[in-house]
Amino acid sequence: MSTDPSDDPRSVAIEQLEQFGLSAYAARTFVALVNLGTGTAKDVSGVSDVPRTRVYDAIDELHDLGLVDVKQSSPKEFRAISADTTSRKFELKTDHRLSILRTALDELEPVERSEEQRGVWTVDGEEAVEDRVFEFIRGADDEIVYMTVEDLLTDDIVDELGAAASRGVTIRLGGVSADVQTRIHEEIPDAELFESLWIWSDTPAGRLLMVDGSRTLVSVLVNGADAAPTDPRSETAIWGSGEKNSLVVVLKAIFTWRLEGADEAE
Repeated sequence: MSTDPSDDPRSVAIEQLEQFGLSAYAARTFVALVNLGTGTAKDVSGVSDVPRTRVYDAIDELHDLGLVDVKQSSPKEFRAISADTTSRKFELKTDHRLSILRTALDELEPVERSEEQRGVWTVDGEEAVEDRVFEFIRGADDEIVYMTVEDLLTDDIVDELGAAASRGVTIRLGGVSADVQTRIHEEIPDAELFESLWIWSDTPAGRLLMVDGSRTLVSVLVNGADAAPTDPRSETAIWGSGEKNSLVVVLKAIFTWRLEGADEAE
């Protein structure tokens, strides 16, 4: 699935419009009108894969959605609304649907969600792992300890850590180079930096995270140390929650030992 408009803007636009719920003919008709500026059913059919007899059905669908204007002439002419207005329409529609979904899911969740989880849970794919990292960071109250390969220390992660620091959470980062340390000091001045437990390049390790001493996550690059973090299949993680959770107990002991050692060295 292409998402880069520079590859083929027409195909990408049609694909995305279909993702927003337009029929194939409506999506193709709209894109044809954007390209034409204005046009008749014959014009649209001539530059798209929409049969002329189906253009009118597509126009009705688009007109109902407020995406095209119709000129009452003979033959009728059609004009697509601007790209900016189109984007804003779909953005508002998406925000509304997300708001409804969030409200419904909030009402379905238990009143008190248990923080103690038995066993460990598995997450596959960099995007899914990063989502869990965001969730843990946003829920931090006291302390975040985070070690990672630099390719996985994204701008979004740094922003989330900065936001946590601004609300009083202690940030402790390990395993980053001198250049990254400089950047961290600029963006999160109060962050504490410590040496890694190992040389990351010698292992397939991805990240280690501990939040408030009660939630932990550990990930690996499953294709080995040379795996590209941008490969959505390259990272897998396990996480645990609760002070008695086995993964939490083990990682907390490791982090405590390493951090106390770092403090003594200073």
